[in-house]
Amino acid sequence: MSDLKSVENFNYGLEKIFPEADDFLPILGTDYVEYYVGNAKQAAHFYKTALGFQSLAYAGLETGLKDRTSYVVVQDKIRLVFTTPMPSDGDQEIFEHIAKHGDGVKVIALWVEDATKAWEETTSRGAKSFFEPRKESDENGEVVRSAIHTYGDTVHIFVERKNYNGIFLPNFVKWESHYNPSSCGLKYIDHMVGNVGWDEMNVWAKFYNEVMGFANLITFDDKDISTQYTALMSKVMTNGNGRIKFPINEPAEGLKKSQIEEYLDFYGGPGCQHIAVATDDIVFTVSEMKKRGVEFLYVPGTYYDTVGDRVGEIAEDMAILKEHGIMVDRDDEGYLLQIFTKPLTDRPTLFFEIIQRKGAQSFGKGNFQALFESIEAEQARRGTL
Repeated sequence: MSDLKSVENFNYGLEKIFPEADDFLPILGTDYVEYYVGNAKQAAHFYKTALGFQSLAYAGLETGLKDRTSYVVVQDKIRLVFTTPMPSDGDQEIFEHIAKHGDGVKVIALWVEDATKAWEETTSRGAKSFFEPRKESDENGEVVRSAIHTYGDTVHIFVERKNYNGIFLPNFVKWESHYNPSSCGLKYIDHMVGNVGWDEMNVWAKFYNEVMGFANLITFDDKDISTQYTALMSKVMTNGNGRIKFPINEPAEGLKKSQIEEYLDFYGGPGCQHIAVATDDIVFTVSEMKKRGVEFLYVPGTYYDTVGDRVGEIAEDMAILKEHGIMVDRDDEGYLLQIFTKPLTDRPTLFFEIIQRKGAQSFGKGNFQALFESIEAEQARRGTL
């Protein structure tokens, strides 16, 4: 990947970086991520308070929406939607999703130039339709959306918004709030990880390859991602311009229950395990989040005894990274810094990864051992290892 000029180009440039990807959709970027939650207002407040998001848009009873309420928050290029069903007219599918999974990601929405073509291309290649292309309009213009099923109960919605100038989507209004904490420095979604069941990784890697035109960027087997007790396997799928990256994880045989098995048990099946969000200053981001109550995985202090020998010279002060538990890894393009929150829900399921790329386009392979030992320590405390 020596032709990658910058992180910004890698994530938001127009060029096709991975020629092995067909990229027949194509995808312009992540449009939004929608959670189904038990209390949308409180979930949105948490993400504002703890992670530095700002109020953006709202839809509910006051806007004529009878079956659900949705709050939208934003931070730079990241938009998150929290949706709760209304008790009398509520969408039964949302109730069932929450009962089965708890608070979790339902929709990974992808920004496309043509949502009708995206639906036709994917369904003709075998994708199961979630809903057919439909036009949604208000006084601010028109949006076209369509959707397909993917792993578990997760769906991709294709969003075409070139003829829309509203705050978010038709029939959403601006969410006016006096409470908008300052940003924590999050910029965009770097990647989103899906956990699938035993022997399903290749099935879904094939889906993203054949149905959506993605390429396999890298594969990690159980020798790469294992400890004394647990293991998993992963394939990272990417679209042609590199803006969308989906690692797909499955369990591997080990002496004890892996984090993927724990996730599948508590989530009730496959789903989005974590959202990796990029920052330009990970020390600032992590410091701010800690002040606001976000808890991070503990990295053993011994990790820092040898990491300098492995990654070489970096601009950051290693003592400060150790203080915050921020890990470092290097590849042929540069290095990256990363840290993982503890689960953001009561169930040990969804969490966030904070990542700062300083040239590196990899996923922190050199940190896997320390990371997974930290996760196992949390599993042991929960009694699920």
